[in-house]
Amino acid sequence: LLQSAGLAQSDGLKVLLLNISRDVTHDVLIAFSPTEGAVMLNVTEEGKAGKIQLPREMFQSLSSQTARVVVTVLNTQQLGMFEEVNQTGHVLDDTVVGITVGEMSISGLRDPVQLTFTHGQLPHSITPQCVFWDPSKGVAGGWSSSGCVTQPGDNGTVCSCDHLTFFTLLLNPAVDKPTTQALRAVATAGCGVAMAFSIFTMAFCIFLRCRFKSEETLRISLGLHMNLMGSLLLLNLAFLLNSGLSGGTQLGTCKFLGGFTHYCLLCCFTWMGLEGCHLYLLFVKVLGTYIHHYLVKLCLVGWGFPVLVVGVAGVIGSYGEYSIQTVDHQVIAHLCWITSKYLLVHYITNCGYFSLIFLFNTAVFGVVTQKSCCLQGTRAAQGDHKAWKVALVAVGLFCLLGATWALALLTHSTSSVPVLYLFTILNSLQGFFIFIWLVVLYYPKTKETTGSLSHIIKHDKTTTVSQE
Repeated sequence: LLQSAGLAQSDGLKVLLLNISRDVTHDVLIAFSPTEGAVMLNVTEEGKAGKIQLPREMFQSLSSQTARVVVTVLNTQQLGMFEEVNQTGHVLDDTVVGITVGEMSISGLRDPVQLTFTHGQLPHSITPQCVFWDPSKGVAGGWSSSGCVTQPGDNGTVCSCDHLTFFTLLLNPAVDKPTTQALRAVATAGCGVAMAFSIFTMAFCIFLRCRFKSEETLRISLGLHMNLMGSLLLLNLAFLLNSGLSGGTQLGTCKFLGGFTHYCLLCCFTWMGLEGCHLYLLFVKVLGTYIHHYLVKLCLVGWGFPVLVVGVAGVIGSYGEYSIQTVDHQVIAHLCWITSKYLLVHYITNCGYFSLIFLFNTAVFGVVTQKSCCLQGTRAAQGDHKAWKVALVAVGLFCLLGATWALALLTHSTSSVPVLYLFTILNSLQGFFIFIWLVVLYYPKTKETTGSLSHIIKHDKTTTVSQE
């Protein structure tokens, strides 16, 4: 049923010709590699190179008894073909595989053609994408992914496509060098603004604490805000130091800088979580008990717990130089951070830790907002409705509880440049948002609204309590 009709070879071009009968009883398996070209495989044979799987239904639907299958393996660099204008991705092994059956164009297959492109572990900053050459794209043609699905495989990446043409695996950098430089410029400017407003916010909190010494609840809340802004100040300072000193620094210095940056980030996350816990105790639990040295205990957690995490990570050697590279190993950025060998530490201590804090804070934010809206409706009936202040409270809590950092999770699942810019800008301006929120909320401050963001109703009473 299967007969090899011949094999053509030349520099950068290798062609396998096959005659396939319409009575074939199993899928046709073909192996390919950049150096050896394409070769037939038995049904049970497992090839170490790439693999093509042509569904038997495709041949059974042909009108002729046999069909000529042409599998072409091309080297784009040697032939100077398939070069897209302004192409940012890199063709895997400079290899393009072309598949034709007979002289007809085949598309809309219900049982797709599968191509397995083998490769090693790809860098974290690289995203594989199954594409085909579309002559109608642009002036000279270009790569398109329409009709193709990209899936991870055991030895590489599996491409499932509903048509036949010239395929390849395009390795797209999550961030290219110009984008990286632009993001670093935006982040550097944003960090400068964030540091300035962090200092302004801390000074404003100190002013309020001195002015309202007798209001213990207000002083505790302002103390929490001061510690959060202090952690943001240190984090922005650490980023600026990292950005300016990471390139060419000694290993010991880089390890210390990476650990310090990680510590500041964990402190920032922890204080966001403590803000959520404080809101829960104040608004949801509504405890009337006095906690001895409450703020001191919070400081021990907020500044002490990250020390334990960073200490363990440092002992196992997690910190060092982290390089963001393109597919051709061109370094586009240096950072003193958790090295690529210990990325699991990053996913657990940063992504996992923040995810738990964000889920808890989101739940607290939802409950507080619901209570505030219910009371605001009652106050509106009495002619005391201020929609702008309700909106301000929501936005302020949104930033205070770290919602802008949720965009960081998207950067791990998408290479969208707009998402990266949005994440960089919003996080850089988090201190600015909180400063504006506190100033409008607390100043000017009347005796009746001292220390309150809004009011909520206790479950067991009809009286209200002040909220910070």
